[in-house]
Amino acid sequence: MQLTRRALAAIPALAALPALAEPRARKRPPSRPLAIAHRGASGERPEHTLMGYRLAIAEGADFIEPDLVPTKDGHLVVRHENEIGGTTDVARHPEFASRKTTKLIDGQKIEGWFTEDFTLAELKTLRARERLPQLRPESAKFDGLEPIPTYQEMLDLAKAESRRLGRPIGTYPEMKHPTYFAAIGLPLEHRLLDTLKKNDLNSRTAPVFVQCFEVGALKTFRQLSKAPLVQLVSVAGGPADLPGVSYKEMVTAEGVKRIAAYADGLGPETPLVIPVVDGGLGPATSLVTDAHAHGLKVHPWTVRAENAFLPPKLRRGTSPADHGDVDALYEALWMSGIDGLFSDFTGLSVAVRNRLFPA
Repeated sequence: MQLTRRALAAIPALAALPALAEPRARKRPPSRPLAIAHRGASGERPEHTLMGYRLAIAEGADFIEPDLVPTKDGHLVVRHENEIGGTTDVARHPEFASRKTTKLIDGQKIEGWFTEDFTLAELKTLRARERLPQLRPESAKFDGLEPIPTYQEMLDLAKAESRRLGRPIGTYPEMKHPTYFAAIGLPLEHRLLDTLKKNDLNSRTAPVFVQCFEVGALKTFRQLSKAPLVQLVSVAGGPADLPGVSYKEMVTAEGVKRIAAYADGLGPETPLVIPVVDGGLGPATSLVTDAHAHGLKVHPWTVRAENAFLPPKLRRGTSPADHGDVDALYEALWMSGIDGLFSDFTGLSVAVRNRLFPA
């Protein structure tokens, strides 16, 4: 998922939100909503690692989420971004020092090391590390223990854990920067399709959701695959492949109707469902109702427990790393009628869900 500086800065921007529903909607979906582990148990282990995914599954995740980017030789690996300076120890490898560069990706200049400049074998020599060590020092204790996984390795883990636990564990892959990768000769769509077919996941009922912030890639994938598709939307900005379109337009009642023509679900940033009002949680917006009216599932992203990511009135303690009253946010979201929820802390999310929606 996209995050942090842009998303945090945009949280108070209520002008981008759908209309508020009065009073706050407190609807129960027809079945217990899904707990989606955002990049694994990424509040407790370095993100996008197999150990993080194992922990999230143990904590009750129904789906585990990978962001997918390609290697130089065409493999799909699991990283939040194709720039890996912040999530691996690549800077400590002198043999790769010359590969540090600056690239223009979706209109932003980014400096670092990029997966598309490495073969899979080269990436496997690196080790993952915590992206937010100042906020998550306990997670940082696990730095250096695991390599970058491929999507296939993650699928193998999900299948093995499904067999062991006797319950389905799905995956929720995001195609990252598909327009950029297509422009450099590494398109994502057919690579992902091949992986889904190989693993018998190319069907409407398979335990998989394919998500993307861009529109064109989802429309292309709709022509290729039967897998369920989810359009991601943020509080601010718009799809990188449609410069004239804003996410604000896409979350209107008419915009949601257009999304339903090619997608099966909507993945909104959490304030689009439960906005921040006067530093606290406001009434639910009409977005869930609007989406459900057109047959779309709604899976908001992403709840994090640290004060740094919570509205002012939910913060507790003085440190940005301290955990605030995140249960209040979980409860408001779960009770708004959503069909699933992304969280960095699967155990906390599942505990509130199970209290509200007993099996």
